[in-house]
Amino acid sequence: MASNFSRVMSSKWNIRILSLVGGSVTAGFLLHREHVSAGVPVRRMYPASAEYPDLRKHNNCMASNLTPAIYAKLCNKATPNGYTLDQAIQTGVDNPGHPFIKTVGMVAGDEESYEVFADLLDPIIKERHNGYDPCTMKHPTDLDSSKIHSGLFDERYVLSSRVRTGRSIRGLSLPPACTRAERREVEKVVVDALSGLKGDLTGKYFSLTQMTDKEQQQLIDDHFLFDKPVSPLLTCAGMARDWPDARGIWHNNEKTFLIWINEEDHTRVISMEKGGNMKRVFERFCKGLKEVERLIQERGWEFMWSESLGYILTCPSNLGTGLRAGVHVKLPLLSKDPRFSKILDNLRLQKRGTGGVDTAAVGGIFDISNLDRLGQSEVQLVQTVIDGVNYLVECEKRLEKGQDIKVPAPLKQFK
Repeated sequence: MASNFSRVMSSKWNIRILSLVGGSVTAGFLLHREHVSAGVPVRRMYPASAEYPDLRKHNNCMASNLTPAIYAKLCNKATPNGYTLDQAIQTGVDNPGHPFIKTVGMVAGDEESYEVFADLLDPIIKERHNGYDPCTMKHPTDLDSSKIHSGLFDERYVLSSRVRTGRSIRGLSLPPACTRAERREVEKVVVDALSGLKGDLTGKYFSLTQMTDKEQQQLIDDHFLFDKPVSPLLTCAGMARDWPDARGIWHNNEKTFLIWINEEDHTRVISMEKGGNMKRVFERFCKGLKEVERLIQERGWEFMWSESLGYILTCPSNLGTGLRAGVHVKLPLLSKDPRFSKILDNLRLQKRGTGGVDTAAVGGIFDISNLDRLGQSEVQLVQTVIDGVNYLVECEKRLEKGQDIKVPAPLKQFK
């Protein structure tokens, strides 16, 4: 079982400090990550003005909020694990823009990144999360699936339903910055916890480095297998290092509850099934997530979480719930209507191709999901998707009959 002491000792920063003070556990604990937010000094040969990135042609949240003054203030700091501002913004520097969405352009290397680089991350969070202010607001969590209503979609239009989130293990660096040992520790901790799942959550883990050809083909056929990241948004952030070491997929026997390990986050937790029963998908999601957290805690670990940011994940876009509730839905007529984008905006929904963020829709089939993550609970966001998708399907039906549709009034984000 992992104890607080072992997690203190596992920190790269604390190991260095303990060696300097002669192994004093007290000194090491006082400098442990929960107690350090000011940042570790970084030695530089050139002034900040000489190192400032050229962002003149960039269109991401980082580029919109980074100024020479903020860069000069933060560029000489690092988190206790040694993660620097330049490492955090590299993905946004290397990727000026995205054809479909405005990306964040910055990632966290560890939990402390959100404290050490708050002067930049707070305004990025405020822009990305529609005005949510981490300095003054608190994030709600609600995994009571009984509060959901009208969660059965018309399956002539909705082909599949899915709810996913991410969770990070406190005390271990996130994928952009983790060492090989930390990544392997994440795998060990999570796989050990998942072995305790029972009933309809009972399943099996498949390591990307150890699975057989037959297992690999089955996971490909089931559309479960994630491959080495090729998106420059991820590769420039360092998430493909050492691939496929310590990566893998766990799923239950019914193949409706999945957990990806060490992809973009420590874990991605997914509940999914074909058809339009979003209520059942969310019930399984809540049940499974609660069980996984209980088993993690039983083994002496916990998830990264704070009152203002909710659950801590690699990309600031996923803070809070980390939740994306989505459906694959056929909207061939509505998608051609010039009001489609405005309707989605007012319903706080976003569209993607069914192949992911880097793909366009094919045949009028879209992946529709919640736009927001932070400032609203899981129940609120799933209900937003249910109500919104039902509205989209109703619009599609009206257009089939030659009837007009209306743009709904904008939803209020924070309730």
